[in-house]
Amino acid sequence: MMIRKITASDHDSCMALVNQRPAENLFIIGDIEAYGYEQDFQKLWGEFTEDGKLKAVLLKYYGNYIAYADDSFDGKEFAEIMEKDETFSVLSGLKEITSQIIPHLKREMKENRSLYYAKCNDSSKLEGHSLVAEVKQASIEDIPAIVDLHRKTPEFEVSDSQQEGMERGMKKGVARTFFIDQGGRIVSAASTTAENSLSAMVVGVCTLPEYKRKGYASACMIKLCRELLNEGKALCLFYDNPDAGNIYKRLGFEDIGMWMMHTFEKEAKVPG
Repeated sequence: MMIRKITASDHDSCMALVNQRPAENLFIIGDIEAYGYEQDFQKLWGEFTEDGKLKAVLLKYYGNYIAYADDSFDGKEFAEIMEKDETFSVLSGLKEITSQIIPHLKREMKENRSLYYAKCNDSSKLEGHSLVAEVKQASIEDIPAIVDLHRKTPEFEVSDSQQEGMERGMKKGVARTFFIDQGGRIVSAASTTAENSLSAMVVGVCTLPEYKRKGYASACMIKLCRELLNEGKALCLFYDNPDAGNIYKRLGFEDIGMWMMHTFEKEAKVPG
């Protein structure tokens, strides 16, 4: 086995590996499509078999790392790459992947978060649903009102840069939002982010508390899912609330594993 940096000359073999599971590899695919292999802030390494076949990838995006493999791989070597990076602060990925790296990391872990990861690539369960209200697609001008909706959603944490990020994603064509308004007020919405040619992440599914249990969030999701699936994109999402999970499953989402987010101190502790 050999581990080395992945370059543009490895593109076909890299995409052949990650495209096997486009929902699971949404972030890796999207970052490669957006930024390629030669950026200061983004780098990729691969583990290759003796006959040159790529079997595992490790992607660095600033201080965040994501790994993927279709089988067991050399987690110790990947850990050593990460340890040498002073900016390294987050390792995320499917539990069966990160669990092969975590034992070899020496840095102190600050937080360990586990989320259900679900995907949908079949629209059949959407066919029996009718929309309970008109669902519109958001434009750039609607984003301030959508961010305001997020701020009024108790379980959401809204950063100061969220509006700027949503505007940038919409302009770049890697994010979109569908919403319902009542009396000129946006009361429910569902969004995508990190869209790539094969998959998209569903985020920001919410309804104002006083408008819940009317089917509005489901209507936004149905509209969003139909459009993305018709474009041939698999949809995926994170959730940690079983009740929310049941709603997503009624729309055709299936659990595909646990997504881990491990946050570390930026510098290794000095022994003694």
